[in-house]
Parts: sequence; C-alpha cells; structure tokens
Amino acid sequence: MCGIFAYCNFLVEKDRKTICSILCNGLSRLEYRGYDSAGIGVDGDKPNEVFLFKQVGKVSSLRELIAQSKPDMDKTFVTQCSIAHTRWATHGIPSQVNSHPQRSDPDCSFTVVHNGIVTNSGELRLVLQKRGYKFESETDTEAVAVLCKYIWDSQPKQRLTFTQLVKTVLKELEGSFAFVFKSTHFPNEIVTARRGSPLLIGVKTEKKLKVDFVDVEIPAGETEDKLDELAAGGAPPSSLLSVPGGATTAQKIARTQSRAFMSEDGLPQPIEFFIASDASAVIEHTKRVLYLEDDDVAHISDGEMHIHRLRRDDPNAAPSGSAASAVRAIETLELELAEIMKGQFTHFMQKEIYEQPESVVNTMRGRVNFDTHKITLGGLKAYLPIMRRARRMVFSACGTSYHSCIATRAIFEELTEIPISVELASDFLDRKTPIFRDDVCVFVSQSGETADTILAMRYCLERGALCVGVVNTVGSTISRQTHCGIHINAGPEIGVASTKAYTSQYIALVMMALQLSEDRISLTERRNQIIDGLHELPSQINKVLASDKHLQELAKNTLINSKSLLIMGRGYQYATCLEGALKIKEISYTHSEGILAGELKHGPLALIDENMPVILVMTRDSLYPKVQSALSQVTARKGQPIIICNEDDASISKTAKTIRIPGTVDCLQGLLNIIPLQLLSYHLAILNGFDVDFPRNL
Repeated sequence: MCGIFAYCNFLVEKDRKTICSILCNGLSRLEYRGYDSAGIGVDGDKPNEVFLFKQVGKVSSLRELIAQSKPDMDKTFVTQCSIAHTRWATHGIPSQVNSHPQRSDPDCSFTVVHNGIVTNSGELRLVLQKRGYKFESETDTEAVAVLCKYIWDSQPKQRLTFTQLVKTVLKELEGSFAFVFKSTHFPNEIVTARRGSPLLIGVKTEKKLKVDFVDVEIPAGETEDKLDELAAGGAPPSSLLSVPGGATTAQKIARTQSRAFMSEDGLPQPIEFFIASDASAVIEHTKRVLYLEDDDVAHISDGEMHIHRLRRDDPNAAPSGSAASAVRAIETLELELAEIMKGQFTHFMQKEIYEQPESVVNTMRGRVNFDTHKITLGGLKAYLPIMRRARRMVFSACGTSYHSCIATRAIFEELTEIPISVELASDFLDRKTPIFRDDVCVFVSQSGETADTILAMRYCLERGALCVGVVNTVGSTISRQTHCGIHINAGPEIGVASTKAYTSQYIALVMMALQLSEDRISLTERRNQIIDGLHELPSQINKVLASDKHLQELAKNTLINSKSLLIMGRGYQYATCLEGALKIKEISYTHSEGILAGELKHGPLALIDENMPVILVMTRDSLYPKVQSALSQVTARKGQPIIICNEDDASISKTAKTIRIPGTVDCLQGLLNIIPLQLLSYHLAILNGFDVDFPRNL
C-alpha cells in the first residue's frame, strides 16, 4: 500500500531544506506500508515552478538525491504547499519515471500523488492520447494528472476553481484511491480527496482552535458525467466541464466552514496542515487530526480548509445508507511519538512481539472486572439483544485477522450456540455469499482499511445485516461504517507482519463471546474459568518471552537451512499453525504450511521423513490424546519434531526438542503458543539477513 504525505504552511516561515526534511520524515513514518520508490514535489525558485525529486529504493536514497541537488535549499517560504509519496508498484516497474509525484506535462501544470488503483486508467489514456496528450510513465496516476490538464485546457474562458476541477476529474475515475493535487495554476493551494483509501489531515496552530469541527459543503445537485462521449470525438460534453450545482451556485452549508482556523479576534492565524495516509506520519507535529470520509474533497488555501462532497448523497457513508455527516470532527490522537519509535529494540517487529504483555492488558482495560467476572464491551451494549437472536454469525477477514477468527470460532460456538461461519473476505465476495437481515456479520481488520474486508462489509450492509467491526485504528473506514464494534487498543503496529494485533484481536473476540453468553447461567463456571485465564495472561506471556534465547538457538541450529517447514496442531491450535506458518513465510521467505493434525493421513504424511522439519503444537486439552497419535505417526517415519508443549508435561521424551509453554484454559492456549512461532520467524529472518519490518512484495 502506497504512502501519501503533504505539508502546507501559512504565515509560518520555513526554508526549503526544512520543508524537504519534513516531507522525508513523513515518508519514513510510512515506510512500514511497503514501497519500492519515493518522491517529493516542492515549490521552485520562480513563480509557477515545481521541483520534483524522485528515486527508486528507500527514503534514505531520496534524502541523498535531495542533498546532492542544485536548488537553493536556504530559500524561505512563508506560505507553500508540497507533496510526497512512497510507491508500491502496480502499473509499471519501479523506476524514477514511474515514481510519484506524477506530472501532467514537463511544466508540472498539475502534479499528483496517489494511493490505490484507477481501474479505468487505460480508457482514460486512450482518450487523452487521441487528443494529442503525451505520456511519459506507465502509471495509472499519470492519466489523472493529464486529465486535469485536459479539462483545464478545454475551458480557457470560464475557468474552474481548483476544487471544481478536481471534482470534475474524480467523477471520471473508477476504482479506489486517495489523491493529493498540486498545480502551478493555483499556487499555495492543495486539493486532496479519498475513496476507499485512508487519508487524514493534521492541523497545527499556536493558539487553540475556536471550534473542533469543519463544516462540509454539500452540492445542491449533480450531473452524470460519461467519458465515453469524449472518445467519440468533437467538443467535450458540457457535463464533463460542469460543476455540480453550477459554477456560480452557492454551496449549501450549515455554518461558516472556515471559522475553526481563525484566531479569537477573527483574523487569520499562522497554521500548518499535514496530510497523510496514517496518523504515525503526523504525530511528531500535531495530535489534532481530521479524518476524511469517502468522496470528501478537501481544499487548503490561505490558511483555510474547506471540505466538499463529491456527490450530494453517499450511501456508504453511514450504515443506514443515509447522507454523510455535515461536519468532520477534529479529533485528538492518543498516539505518542515514542510508540512509533523502536526504542531499545532492533526492529519494530521485535518491539511489537515484546509489547504483547502490555497490549493484551490494554485490550482488556476497562472491559474486564476480574473480581466480579464481568465483561463490558461498551461498543456492543446496545446491540447485544439483536446479536443474541441472530440466525448465524459470519466472520469476514484477511490474513492474520482471518486466523484470529478461526482461533475463536470454537469458543463462540460453545458459549453462544449460534452457527459460526468464518470467511476470507475476498472469497466471500467472489461467491456472492447469501446474507440475510437476521445475520450478524463481524469484520476484523488491524488497520480498518483492508480493501476486501471493506467491500465485504458494504455487501452485508446493503443486505440489511447487523455489521460489527473489530479494528485497531480509531477513525478507520470499518470503525466508522459498521453499526457497532470493538477497538482492540493494541497500539500502533509498524512492522508489516502482524503480531500484537493478532493476540489483541483474539482477546477481543473471546470477550465478545463471553459477553454474548452472560445471560446463560449454565455457562457461569466456564465463563469464570476463561476470565481467570485472561487475568493470568500478561505474566504468562512474559514467561514465554523469557525463553527467547532458547528459540534463537533452535532457529540457528535446527531450522536455518530448512527449505520447508510443517506446523501441525488440532482443535484450538489449528489457527496457531496457520498463523505461525504465515509469519515464517512472510518474514523469513521459508515455505511453511499449517496442517490440521487430523488430516495427516490424508496426504501430508507423505512429506514426512528425517529431513522434513516439523513443529507439533501439543499443549494439553481435550484433544491431547489425538495429537499424541499424530506425534507417533511422525516419529514412526523418522521425523524429529520440535514439540510445543506445557511446562509440566512429563510424557514427552527427554531426547525430543521442546518449547515449554505455561498452561492455561484451552481456548486461550493459542495466545501463548503463537508467541514462540512469532519469535522463531523473527530469528530465522535475521539469520538469513532479511529486512524483518519490510518483507518484500508486502
């Protein structure tokens, strides 16, 4: 996923060197999103001039390119707007010309940074090429920049405002995206928009903001624009160049939209704006942020920010399908800069693994009363009666989040006796799964912006199901558009490979199952047992982390040269096998497979010999005898498995390689068992010299 960052200052003097540093630092905070090239666009020395710096590779390479550049880095700007981007290649190979910002022409009349994919970019290119416009890159983003210029050139007499022009462009685009537009025709102005990709705006002032919201300008009407008419030749249709509601029609707003950014005396005040894909990029500058919603178009100029709607009604803006809110609240981030720094750790992934004793406490804080054995999830309270009457519950997620759903499916079924379906979000959509109004659909995502999960959520909203979000990111699309939900409160996760989010999602889902079953007296003892287990988790996780040195030696002496690895388990531990295998795949690039031990005889046993490394999850629960049988089958084929077992398990041979884990309640044991697999994947990656925090292609 690409990263967007932009910086605007008004009546705040900054030199070009400082501006470039702010942009590069912002991009550095977004590196975890994965990228293969980076670039920035800043104001030049002359009016209507833009300098672009673009480089393949890391942000550090971009910094070197900027340091070697000829422009005067001491030139100061009292007011300016600049843009930056980290690109993950989708259209065109990683190269300097394909890097963002993309420009409309050599004069940089319009420059654009973009996150997402414009699915009709091929058709746009064809139309624009027929009209004589040249392209220099293979990107879908360049088609958007050139379309801006085409619309501008097509109306030399009656000029559109920057916002009107961008809205006209956006209406021709298909796909999901977040954009930031800069233009030499509109100096010191910037326009940003989103549909399906996250975008927020940080606001920094010396004085307190007068109000904590910005009003939304909603168009009085809209026209249907069809680009295929352009392809037929002739003059552009008026619809393409028209502005919703007419260029001169006054926009309908409830209040004065810019007053939030004026001082108490009503005069403009010095102000800085930071536009980013993620809060981690702005936290070092400000904690005051505003989250844009789908089809929002924000215009920043002269220290003011205006937010417009692309269309009058947005059926996806609220779960009920009603019109979008008339205001955007300016929120205060609870995130601290220290949370997105590595501190004493070498890598973010290592830091996040070691943060799990704290992150699981944060997930439970204020929600679990260990004295009264009571669970209170405030975000679900009003909807509990509906959820208890559900015909079935459908969990939809991707990757690690999907595994957390698999891990808790059995306890949901046991405690609620509601049929549970767990779906991969992409397959859920491909199958057009039947969804009914008496279904409860749960969408699990660390970021709250997972594209397939969002599409699945909207599919279920359209069919009238109750939609529940389980996310880590406040203000994310899933958290805003579901009817209710749970924030897992795991803290920011910078490493690409999810670790602490998995354990926090696991706990959040277990707490949901516990609360749904609280009206069943027959299950009181079982619920109390699980809640007592939750109480012991932080200290038990610390105990597992203390065995890190043993795990490092195991990785170095036993697994380092393995080309493939099998992880086997049963029951609650099947999800542990899937998640452990995923971590090893994505971080150490070693082929690994999570196998249900009950399926061993149905094919996987053919892989077992003395050269095939096997990790067997064999902690004590009701299925322990069946896993013992799987161990016998593996050892009978000369396999030498590494056994994850409980500390007090004396039945394991003293010659076997073991990873000893504290014992807990069966449905929580997977929380402890996954941690050694996270650490093993980390050490294997380090031993092989791989970049742990930024795995290739992800």
